[in-house]
Amino acid sequence: MPSDLDSHRIQLKNGTEVTIFILTGFRGDFEMQVFLFLLFLAIYLFTLIGNLGLVVLVMGDSRLHTPMYYFLSVLSFLDACYSSVVTPKMLVNFLSENKAISFVGCATQMLLFVTFGTTECFLLAAMAYDRYVAIYNPLLYSVSMSARVYVPLMVASYVGGIVHASIHTGATFSLSFCASNEVRHVFCDIPPLLAISCSDTHINQLLLFYFVGAIEVVTIFIVLISYGFILLAILRMNSAEGRRKVFSTCGSHLTGVTIYHGTILFIYMRPSSSYALDHDMIVSIFYTIVIPMLNPIIYSLRNKDVKEAMKKLWREISS
Repeated sequence: MPSDLDSHRIQLKNGTEVTIFILTGFRGDFEMQVFLFLLFLAIYLFTLIGNLGLVVLVMGDSRLHTPMYYFLSVLSFLDACYSSVVTPKMLVNFLSENKAISFVGCATQMLLFVTFGTTECFLLAAMAYDRYVAIYNPLLYSVSMSARVYVPLMVASYVGGIVHASIHTGATFSLSFCASNEVRHVFCDIPPLLAISCSDTHINQLLLFYFVGAIEVVTIFIVLISYGFILLAILRMNSAEGRRKVFSTCGSHLTGVTIYHGTILFIYMRPSSSYALDHDMIVSIFYTIVIPMLNPIIYSLRNKDVKEAMKKLWREISS
């Protein structure tokens, strides 16, 4: 009696075009699959609690009603969505023999995770600009970063993410998949899908390289310029306490930017000939699942205002 997985393979052999993909993911015995399930379930729950908790904290504490923390709450919401696009399906696949995902489901997953990932790139750049305005010219901060400025920046980040994701999703799923339907990954990422296409993927490779490259160059440039001016402002400060506070606030953001952009550059800014899908799968999991878990830690443990808001909330819950 053939299993569900075998029937999907048989369907591919008898047909001319893929309608179902199989996410092979991590290979291993059942005990290893159970261990990975429990590990990533714990990471996912921590991600949801940490990120959605930060959103609630910012919305509920009037002291955090500033552009900086509004950006942080949007980033936390993005991370919760980002992880939720990938993790639930991956968790199901750990304990199921049927690791199939439909053509439409695969396209939807790619559209959403590229949207959230690209939006986060733009948002991190906007957060760097916000920190520059706050530190370089604090007297004009409330005017320079009013709702008429930070709301369009947030909206533009989302619009940029949707446009970028639509281009790559449309280009990827206009290809033919007739040689194999086994995706060596835990989710529908672009490189592993290009690897199993029987079409010429040269244009797709160029789109990936130039669009991701342009977004990375622009957003990293904004971050570097912003922090260049921030460094100048720090050097002019006479107060050691002022410098410490600036380093504490900006250090967490810079840490998050470095980790996030570093993994994206590693995955997408290389020629296709250098892809090692099993190795790249682990790196992809790091930026789609692990980094969203780390961000609440990075942005809260070194932030005095967030810690005070957490203590206040805990006292209210305990009383």
